Amino acid sequence: MTSSRMPALFLGHGSPMNVLEDNHYTRTWRGLGETLPRPKAIVVVSAHWYTRGTGVTAMEQPQTIHDFGGFPQALYDTHYPAPGSPELAQRVADLLAPTPVTLDREAWGFDHGSWGVLIKMYPDADIPMVQLSIDSTKPPVWHYEQGRKLAKLRDEGIMLVASGNVVHNLRTARWHGESTPYPWAESFNNFVKQNLRWRGEAQSHPLVNYLEHEGGSLSNPTPEHFLPLLYVLGAWNGEEPLSVPLEGMEMGSISMLSVQVG
Repeated sequence: MTSSRMPALFLGHGSPMNVLEDNHYTRTWRGLGETLPRPKAIVVVSAHWYTRGTGVTAMEQPQTIHDFGGFPQALYDTHYPAPGSPELAQRVADLLAPTPVTLDREAWGFDHGSWGVLIKMYPDADIPMVQLSIDSTKPPVWHYEQGRKLAKLRDEGIMLVASGNVVHNLRTARWHGESTPYPWAESFNNFVKQNLRWRGEAQSHPLVNYLEHEGGSLSNPTPEHFLPLLYVLGAWNGEEPLSVPLEGMEMGSISMLSVQVG
């Protein structure tokens, strides 16, 4: 590890309304942007680009995607015009070989899982960025191994930012009034925190096998919000600092837990 190695972050992104709000979560994201080394570029993995196969944005000017509904107009009027980087997209594709990677030059862009947090970290939108999709056909250990491959970027001045929620059950969310965490959500969230620093084989990592926890399937009825964490854990070398800069539970079943490697 070099002193210039970029951190890797998993950020619990929560509600799109965080884009418009000033709260504990958004202030922490802003603080990370102000205190961490400034990256040359960013590779972001978002829960909201969940695909068959692997894609990476490879256009010069990716669009801002407003992939949500029923929110104030101000949210749809907000854009994050960070430049893309076809060169970085190709570098990502090369690192992930032999996995076939589609260089997406027009279909996608930056969804709210990515720009919704980065607009707080880097509000000037002046850092080149590419977004990597999550292949829905692969098992958790595969995503962890993808993180290992991407770790090389950290020594090239490139930051890895993954965005999701380790507990994400909208069907049980308490939208009004009582917001005390469900016992199963709190139990699973604690399980995640307790196993972040696993140093064993990938196949036996408790968080790779998260569905074996009694609250795993209820905390994640679908996997796309949990899997981004595995990219960041895969990018950890087992020796550098690993910390939790932020946590909290919203609506009883949405964890805002964030993890910083390096």
